[in-house]
Amino acid sequence: MGNVTLNVNGMSCGHCVKSIEGSVGSLDGVEQVKVDLSSGKVNVEFNDEKVTLEKIKETIDDQGYDVK
Repeated sequence: MGNVTLNVNGMSCGHCVKSIEGSVGSLDGVEQVKVDLSSGKVNVEFNDEKVTLEKIKETIDDQGYDVK
């Protein structure tokens, strides 16, 4: 099981939170996604045998946000 906190730039509202939580949360192997809008951080718990960290970052990037 993996757990990572990513710094994500470009999030500014509730829609951003729902967009990221929905897209990342729908990936097979992602157990939990929590977005902290005020700090610009996204915490993801995932099964690293089913989904890679790169796939998670790519999914956030595809939503139009900059992942650090």
